[in-house]
Amino acid sequence: MIGRRFRHPGSRAFRTDPRGQAQVEFVLTILFVTVLLLGIIELIMLIYTYNVLADSAKEGVRYAVVHGCDLTNCSGTCSPACPDPAADNVKAWVLNFAQASLHDTSTMTVAVNYLDTGGTATPPSRVQVTVSYPYQPFFGFSWPSVTVQAAAEGRIVY
Repeated sequence: MIGRRFRHPGSRAFRTDPRGQAQVEFVLTILFVTVLLLGIIELIMLIYTYNVLADSAKEGVRYAVVHGCDLTNCSGTCSPACPDPAADNVKAWVLNFAQASLHDTSTMTVAVNYLDTGGTATPPSRVQVTVSYPYQPFFGFSWPSVTVQAAAEGRIVY
C-alpha cells in the first residue's frame, strides 16, 4: 500500500506522466521566437539606417557635383573665393535629406572631401561625402551602440 502512494522518480509511472509538458514547451518556444523576432526587427532597423545614410551621401555627392568652382553659388574650396569654402551647403543638403527619414540628424556627422587637384572643387575633381551616425538599438537591450557609416563619391561636372 505504501508503495502505491509514493512513487520513486525513476519508476515507469513517474516518467510517463505528461501533465504540464505542453506548458513548458510553449513557454520555451515562445521565448525563443520572441527573441528571434526582436532581433530580426532590430536588424531591419539597422539596415534601414544604413540605407538612409547611403542615400543621403549620394544626394550630397549629387549636390556637390553640380556646385563646383565654375558656378557663382559654388560649394567647396576654389581658386577664386567661393561663398561656401567649408562645403556647408553640401552638409546641410545631406542633413535635410536624412531628416525626412525621421532620424535624429543632430548626431549625424557629414564629411565632404575633395580628392583631386589639391582638394579643390574644380572640375573634373572627385568629391567624396561620408555620413556617419551612432545607431542606438530600438528596443534598448544591452546591445552595444554601433556607428553606421556610408560614403559616396562622384566627379565634379560644373
